[in-house]
Amino acid sequence: MEMNASSTQIYRKPALKAILSIADSTIHLHVSQGLITRAIQLGPRAVGWPAREIDAILSARIAGKTQDEIKALVVSLTAARQSA
Repeated sequence: MEMNASSTQIYRKPALKAILSIADSTIHLHVSQGLITRAIQLGPRAVGWPAREIDAILSARIAGKTQDEIKALVVSLTAARQSA
């Protein structure tokens, strides 16, 4: 399977905050509510979010999906990590 740059890009927290226009505390709240996927560990003190997951969540929000639909999307995105 060939991967392109957008499928392997990682958003670190400063970039995620800028993209979503939310604060640190809101990121953590959305993760705990299941509205954003959990970060992946990049190193001992570094985490990030796969860009394709965040892009899919943003597309769902733009499309007017409900919070329950976005939560279901987050569950499916998280499950897809296991099969990758």
